[in-house]
Amino acid sequence: MTPPPEEVKSALHARLLAHLSHPDPQYQALLRDYPARGGKMLRGLLAVYAGLAHGAPWEAALLAGTALELFQNWVLVHDDIEDGSEERRNRPALHRLYPMPLALNAGDALHGEMWGLLWRGVQEGLLEPAVLGEFYEVVRRTAYGQHLDLLWTLSGRLDLTPEDYFRMVEHKAAYYTAVAPLRLGALLAGKTPPALYEEAGLKLGVAFQIVDDVLNLEGSEAYGKERAGDLYEGKRTLILLRFLREAPAEDRVRAEALLRLPREAKPEAEVRWLWERLLDSGAVAWAKEVAHRLLAEGQKALLPALESLPNGEAASLLQGLLAALVERQA
Repeated sequence: MTPPPEEVKSALHARLLAHLSHPDPQYQALLRDYPARGGKMLRGLLAVYAGLAHGAPWEAALLAGTALELFQNWVLVHDDIEDGSEERRNRPALHRLYPMPLALNAGDALHGEMWGLLWRGVQEGLLEPAVLGEFYEVVRRTAYGQHLDLLWTLSGRLDLTPEDYFRMVEHKAAYYTAVAPLRLGALLAGKTPPALYEEAGLKLGVAFQIVDDVLNLEGSEAYGKERAGDLYEGKRTLILLRFLREAPAEDRVRAEALLRLPREAKPEAEVRWLWERLLDSGAVAWAKEVAHRLLAEGQKALLPALESLPNGEAASLLQGLLAALVERQA
């Protein structure tokens, strides 16, 4: 039988923490901090069910899912430092709890542990060497997407289009969120991933990020990150780009002046003004429509391929998790 999501999530969490044990308690606390906070573990779950759906053994699927969660956690540590974020999963970001150099080093250590876990899996015959290549692609693409995101903020660029946003998000978030789990599923079973997985997965992954941007403005405390933190960090979201294009000239000038300020110089009252203007505009509703269109297109393209996989029960659960990338609330 295919285990239910809560059972898989518990197994991922246990494997993750067990892999991060260390005789130095302070060092171990740093490494385990973000993983111990939990989270939805959507990417790990996707990797596990994709592997099972393609016929991969449970141990191989669990190992790959754990490695993807390790990737997620070290990337978040670095991302929070680079963005100057305040919160992560309803608690202060790691660099707010510890001196920044220690937090940065913990992120580096988690990165190393990811590769160590994968290499051990290859050595033990659980993973095909091609899985290592897929994780390299995940790191490579995510780093380039993060480069674009940071560059636009640091350079004060606001002459961006929705197409720029899609390109950045496809690299930074969409590939590792949806494409990689699908491709890993095939690789874990010794199969060649079809091109369709990348084409459809990018649509699902972009839709996920758009919804994440929406939740940053509309989400409750359950969202787990600083509300309106994207505005303090100056993120060039699809919502913001739409608002700037449609806003009256006076509002656009005022918003752009705020967005060009560093986080610590942004007046709270001005951030609240922009937050309220975004919520009152049609930009959020429009972005939601884009996300649901991309979800529908991605699901439609993937359905025949997923329905033909050997483990139908796991494939069905995989489809539900892919839909949850977009159909979620905080």
